[in-house]
Amino acid sequence: MSNFFSHELLPVFLGAPGYLYWLPLPLLVRWILPPAHNQRSAALIVPFYAHVSTGGQEHSGKTHWKFIIALLVWSLLIIAASRPQWMSDPIEKPRSGRDIMLAVDLSASMENQDFMIGEQAIDRLSAVKMVVSDFIKRRQGDRLGLVFFASKAYVASPLTYDLTTVAELLNEAELRMIGKMTSIGDAVGLAVKRLHGQAVDQRVLILLSDGNNTSGVLPAERAAHFASLEGLTVYTIGMGAKVHTGRFGEPDIDHAGILNETTLKEVARLTDGQYFRAMDLDRLTQIYAMIDRLEPRVTGSEYFRKVEELYVWPLGAALVLSVLLALVLITVPVLSTWRQSVTYSRRGDASEPEQAGSSSHSGEAIK
Repeated sequence: MSNFFSHELLPVFLGAPGYLYWLPLPLLVRWILPPAHNQRSAALIVPFYAHVSTGGQEHSGKTHWKFIIALLVWSLLIIAASRPQWMSDPIEKPRSGRDIMLAVDLSASMENQDFMIGEQAIDRLSAVKMVVSDFIKRRQGDRLGLVFFASKAYVASPLTYDLTTVAELLNEAELRMIGKMTSIGDAVGLAVKRLHGQAVDQRVLILLSDGNNTSGVLPAERAAHFASLEGLTVYTIGMGAKVHTGRFGEPDIDHAGILNETTLKEVARLTDGQYFRAMDLDRLTQIYAMIDRLEPRVTGSEYFRKVEELYVWPLGAALVLSVLLALVLITVPVLSTWRQSVTYSRRGDASEPEQAGSSSHSGEAIK
């Protein structure tokens, strides 16, 4: 990339400056090739045809403007081919070197309302959305991916720096959208597949569930073994209060009893991770803060510039000038021809009375 035209006030660069060598080509052709013979050297001269073919202009010096416009069109096309680009000032982008996959349980049990905001009970998924959305917003410099799992597991978002989109996808998640059961092993296996081969120092999976591995094709422990071979650290979070509160505030059955903490602990152990138990909203918030401290960032910065292609402007100008030149070259001869025909018709009309008058005078003389 050339900065031939770059200036502090005009940061314009050329993506393909080699095309500029073609700029003087029309002048070289005009200088090297012999001039075309004009119509005065022809053996037979038809004045009217010569007048029309030159657009009604008698002097060749008056046609230089056509060459100038054609030369300008050529120059604009060459500039467009050189790909002028506007580049912004360097923009700093923080880099952490971490790839984080978030796996969220959407099984039917996540609708249990055993988390409280003040005096209002909310379901487990709503609590997850509140806490994890804030966790996502603070991941500047990390690449995040999102996996949903219930009876099946699927990737809602691949690894991306677009944290806003990841947060939106999480907030749009609905319970039972992929079944009622829980496939922890498939979620871990899918995350391993997405994080495989990524050239980063830290790869982390944060898996949140409130149940047991009751669905899927891959056992949770075997999926954890694959994650360990890939060097992936898995942090598991068990959701649910030990004493559930009913709709009217009375104690209800212990929904946390279906939570298989043994499986979640084993998955974390096999991958050098850690298991956490989230029994209320405050504890869930603390867990994500602890995970952030357990996985320190590899700090650093990357710089990039926004590039905007400008070739459309000279290309558009060349197109407009070409159309105008074509219209002039077409309309001027037509108008000249029309004027000539009108002039000749008027001369013919004026000569007819004279011929009639001369005929009458000659008749009287004969008498």
